[in-house]
Amino acid sequence: MNYKILWKYKAPKMDTILLETEWISEKVIDRLMDDFIKTGRTVDITILDEMGNEWTKKEYIKLKKTIELEPSNIIVYFDGGYDLEQKVAGIGIVIYYDKGDKHFRVRSNYRLEELESNNEAEYAALYNAIMLLEELNIRHMPCTIKGDSHGVLKQLSGEWPCFEKVLNQWLDRIESKIKKLGIKPIYEPIPRSNNKEADQLASQALNNKIVHSQIEL
Repeated sequence: MNYKILWKYKAPKMDTILLETEWISEKVIDRLMDDFIKTGRTVDITILDEMGNEWTKKEYIKLKKTIELEPSNIIVYFDGGYDLEQKVAGIGIVIYYDKGDKHFRVRSNYRLEELESNNEAEYAALYNAIMLLEELNIRHMPCTIKGDSHGVLKQLSGEWPCFEKVLNQWLDRIESKIKKLGIKPIYEPIPRSNNKEADQLASQALNNKIVHSQIEL
């Protein structure tokens, strides 16, 4: 999660003005707030996060202990594949996140027999990725979602329309789950070459090699 500091600054013989920083990580907030206060000209300080929440300096310091125990800096990779002969899909999901000063990676894949196309496998992969975020208790956070299925991501961002009934149903499921979790999605289409981990997991699922792991990096 990134934050902005808004502070009211009062210089001699000047009216009070409101200033704000660019988006910064929580690691530098305390140091910046202390520097602003040391000027002797800071009237008030407010902390703003990417979800639109605001706190006073006192509230933020109290909340900080809780924030450090919650997942942050979440990046989700997803991919789906489909075997026409077997009529079976494989989906792969990789999630990176931080908790305090620790970094974690979750890898998971599934073999699904009720899907009908590679396109549907891509939507199912993202839906299951959101389900996995729920299992990790990730809520009310910005999440960067990356995949090489540009159609899925551009439809979710509203850039492209979707005309297929089945795929629209998947879009509705995904959007409903995102809304329920209060996640702020940041959709980032990437080349297939940058999605190798999720792609490999999807291929492994097609070959009946199921993976569910979480490690500290």
